[in-house]
Amino acid sequence: MRRLRKIKIVATLGPASSDTDTIRSLFDAGADVFRLNMSHGSHDEIAERHRIIRQIEEDTGRPIAILADLQGPKLRLGVFQNGEEEIEEGQSFRLDLDPAEGDATRVQLPHREIFEALEANATLLVNDGKIRLKVKECGDDFAECQVLVGGTISNRKGVNVPDVELPLAALSDKDRKDLDFVCQLGVDWLALSFVQRPRDVEEARDLCRGRAAILSKIEKPMAVRNFDAILAASDGIMVARGDLGVELPVQNVPPIQKRLIRQCRAAAKPVIVATQMLESMIESPMPTRAEVSDVANAIYEGADAVMLSAESAAGQYPVEAVATMNNVAIEVEGDPIYREVINASRGGSKQTVADAIVSAAREIAETTDITAICCFSQSGTTAALVARERPQVPIIALTPMMGTARRLSLTWGMHCVRTGEVSRFKEAVINAARAARTEGFAVETDQIVVTAGVPFGQSGTTNILRVAPCDERLIFPQDSE
Repeated sequence: MRRLRKIKIVATLGPASSDTDTIRSLFDAGADVFRLNMSHGSHDEIAERHRIIRQIEEDTGRPIAILADLQGPKLRLGVFQNGEEEIEEGQSFRLDLDPAEGDATRVQLPHREIFEALEANATLLVNDGKIRLKVKECGDDFAECQVLVGGTISNRKGVNVPDVELPLAALSDKDRKDLDFVCQLGVDWLALSFVQRPRDVEEARDLCRGRAAILSKIEKPMAVRNFDAILAASDGIMVARGDLGVELPVQNVPPIQKRLIRQCRAAAKPVIVATQMLESMIESPMPTRAEVSDVANAIYEGADAVMLSAESAAGQYPVEAVATMNNVAIEVEGDPIYREVINASRGGSKQTVADAIVSAAREIAETTDITAICCFSQSGTTAALVARERPQVPIIALTPMMGTARRLSLTWGMHCVRTGEVSRFKEAVINAARAARTEGFAVETDQIVVTAGVPFGQSGTTNILRVAPCDERLIFPQDSE
């Protein structure tokens, strides 16, 4: 099954999309990656969804990436005696550790770590920023605040603290259990919530022990400030615009999104743009024009993937949402301006042999009659470097490692094919020619570019390029290399 666009689509599974027929329909409509949200669903439900995806993978013969998204620590208020209260702008309101039920003047905030990190004039946001508080005075067990934006405040609403780095680990006890569970299941990517610093990523990596790639969600101002180090520590990035738009002024989010995408692309690491992309399709079969433009902008920016959350997990039109995203991507990528924008945004210095090889592969493919770039990749490094170039022609990633093929399914433009082990470059070229033909990218009269690292089996050794005919009888007519 060949996709007609380069950007990938991530679809979240949930109550509206948990049976075999719906998940298969989502795949057929265009989903390349399935997200398992660990904030919702029991381990048994998650395991069943994982089983269904792997069955679809076997039935279709196409590698499918599975992304498990950890919940992260949740900061929430305690409870009110009346369930909710009205607080007004300008009044005082106290947060403390006292477990007594709250009223219109105070409520429990059962997180000592927050009080230890707070400073005067810090901002606290309650219920996705609908309530805004400014700290006037604080101690180890309280914060006396002034209400900047009032309204209804109620039981167990979430609290955001955008101004300070909180001394909280990105992994809660629940996350640690979930992490081990999904790694044992065999997920390909692990999305890490509440990332503030690179050591959060390193802790998750230690617990993963190589069983899954780590994708850091950028959803806090501190993560934006520490982004260079977080990117270096991560295998991929998710721009989680929902929480970013709560903790930062909303007008800051679009330029941050553009900058993070550019940096991820320069680092040859996949980046997902997420949250509220087709939000209205939770209840409507048609998106708004603004939502379509939002998806299109992420595509023009060169993101590796766009993601559906509640639209596919709990909405009334999950398959239609995926199909809409697929159609928008095909239309945008067919626009001549798209290619102009992608080419203009291609940057970064080429400092290694691998950089030079993949850059040459793209230039050869775009200036001669080449139908595809075929890259042999044990770990996925060669394929990721080719994808960074954003070539016009299709990319076929050939690997003997099923885990590598699945993980690369998140990467821009990647058509992944599992192939047998090869020990000689001649075998690699012949396998590439066969794959290009059998996967529908070429016929015998076409030519392909083949890149690989020799000796085979060693990560990061991209050092060879060949232009080859797709007729394998013409590749080595004298059986010589």
